[in-house]
Amino acid sequence: MDTTSLFRLDGRVALVTGGSRGIGKMIARGFIESGAKVYISARKADACFATAEELGPNCIALPQDVSTVEGCKALAEQLAEHESALDILVNNAGAAWGVPFEEFPESGWDKVMDLNVKSPFFLTQALHGALKAGAARSRPAKVINITSIDGMRLNAWETYSYQASKAALIQLTKRMAARLVQDGINVTSIAPGAFASDMNKAARDHGEHVAKGIPAGRIGEAEDMAGVAIYLASRAGDYVIGETIAVDGGLVHASLGTSIGH
Repeated sequence: MDTTSLFRLDGRVALVTGGSRGIGKMIARGFIESGAKVYISARKADACFATAEELGPNCIALPQDVSTVEGCKALAEQLAEHESALDILVNNAGAAWGVPFEEFPESGWDKVMDLNVKSPFFLTQALHGALKAGAARSRPAKVINITSIDGMRLNAWETYSYQASKAALIQLTKRMAARLVQDGINVTSIAPGAFASDMNKAARDHGEHVAKGIPAGRIGEAEDMAGVAIYLASRAGDYVIGETIAVDGGLVHASLGTSIGH
């Protein structure tokens, strides 16, 4: 057994959506430092190129809005101009919407469900050929969906479509895994808890307060997210299929009370 390369990603090609900031950027940086070439995609081109420049020559920006099927297909076509095969896809792009029940709008439902549930499915479908080209029995390709602990337990916020979308993506991960394993593609998901980001402003702006409700006593750090993503993407995680891993400091599985997470 060679454990020195167990968590390495040398020679692998990855695509991370929503990779210009937050959790996507944490994962992209971790992959690069583990030896991968990483393409990042984001709706805002300036932010996408700025992050790629920050992360170095092994990070390439492919700006694209993946909230529509057309956008998913366009991103797959962009990647095909650079690579004939894809080893790792991280479906991280997402949105949230919080409004009281009586006022919750259809637009807040459709935007979140489209980006959080529909896009991971159709982007994976658009990249199916590239993922199959990158897959081998001895080294499966990987699809990692970024879900949330809000799909595993209730959050006090009135983010109805967000919580429904993340629960749906956890179940979709299992269904996709059952089909794509036949093609040498392993599908898993990571369910983050409280990580500082533009989406989780509570953790970003009031981390010490949020930490009081977390069994581990702190919010998540970049290394926590990168570590789990590297595990799933590398040889170390090759026998993990269809699973959702909560990365939350114990909120879901080791908490005696309630708190607000990702």
